[in-house]
Amino acid sequence: MLRKLGFLTIGLFDEADPRRGHESTLEIIELGERLGFDSAWLRHRHLQFGISSPVAVLAAATQRTSRIELGTAVTPLGWENPLRLAEDLATVDLLSGGRLNPGVSVGPPMQFDRVKDALYPDTAEAEDFSFARVERLISAVRGEPVTSFAGFEGFEQFSDRVQPHAPGLASRLWYGGGSLRSARWAGEHGMNLLTSSVVKAEESEDFERIQLSHIREFRAHHPDGDKARVSQGLVVIPTDSATPSQVTRYRAYAEKRTPRTRTPQGPARMMFAPDIVGTSDEIASRLSEHAAFREIDEVAFALPFTFEHDDYVQILTDMAESLGPALGRRPAVAR
Repeated sequence: MLRKLGFLTIGLFDEADPRRGHESTLEIIELGERLGFDSAWLRHRHLQFGISSPVAVLAAATQRTSRIELGTAVTPLGWENPLRLAEDLATVDLLSGGRLNPGVSVGPPMQFDRVKDALYPDTAEAEDFSFARVERLISAVRGEPVTSFAGFEGFEQFSDRVQPHAPGLASRLWYGGGSLRSARWAGEHGMNLLTSSVVKAEESEDFERIQLSHIREFRAHHPDGDKARVSQGLVVIPTDSATPSQVTRYRAYAEKRTPRTRTPQGPARMMFAPDIVGTSDEIASRLSEHAAFREIDEVAFALPFTFEHDDYVQILTDMAESLGPALGRRPAVAR
């Protein structure tokens, strides 16, 4: 039975009018709270026309909402300094009243060979993009010392740990894992696990079985065992209140993306989950047979990338009012 219902958006915008796109994202988050969603998550996009600074957008969202949890899914740490990011995350978490759920991942930045001279002009070859980068972030968020000095220097006082400190934030750190290795690492380090519609085809070419193996590997190595938190992020598009033209566009979108779901893609052998389009009852029936979905009780359903604001309003409304109840979930608040 589904316990927590969330959604994930990329926050696209028009280069000629970027403010409107960001405002649209904030309005969608506000709508999510009114509809009773438990969480809203933002993707990261760098040098593209999607939100490049989710933490800044979520800071704005903290002032427009009061209950809904706010997350990143995910922040690629290859673009970040873990110490500086820890300061930003702690600040936004305090502004939110303890509602921030930062999700992160590691690895070299996308298009690294093209951006490294701008991103790390002097240290590109020395940068460590391994799990050690996450460990630095965890340590800083926990409030462990990041310098050997604390005290006064003249009239100024200095701390040896990140300020402000946000108690409880470390327990709300998530890792976006798509492989057995990353799932195991996240479990061993006591993080929460975000699973998405993309996994690495290692022991199988069956998406559901691969994702299920990641969830079980994570929990087998987590101190909380079967109670360790996992959130699943499939693309689902309910059509209960959609117009005929919307349904046509939604199905065309999913069909165009279907070929990539049949076999592993690229050298990394990535497997993609099919988008699920249909009425809430049809989607609930599909999910009830999904091997990995049966193992979790939290979701952050991903909104399609290229739809219009009104489409997102319709999809979120159907998710909250029809799909959630069909999956056995009760709204967080009355509308």
